[in-house]
Amino acid sequence: MATYAKLKAQLEALQQQAEAARLAELQTVVEQVRATVREYGLTVEDIFGRQRAQRGTTSKSVPAAKYRDPKTGATWSGRGREPVWIKGKKRERFLIQLDES
Repeated sequence: MATYAKLKAQLEALQQQAEAARLAELQTVVEQVRATVREYGLTVEDIFGRQRAQRGTTSKSVPAAKYRDPKTGATWSGRGREPVWIKGKKRERFLIQLDES
């Protein structure tokens, strides 16, 4: 019976052989695909379909902090759920003063 080390070495050797075979065939496959694309006048959309913009890839601006907890320095923009440190209290006390130059 083969040992774990021998089987692991065989697996690595087979993986290397498989990668070498893939690389050897790759150029031929690419040339065949290019020839077919030229022959039929195919476009990227014909092959892959119309690409849609991915959701979430656009950069959204983060709202500026409007309130600050004087004890911890934690901030809140005033959007979403109220943090525990401001809940039920007068928000005016926590407003961040903007420097008006």
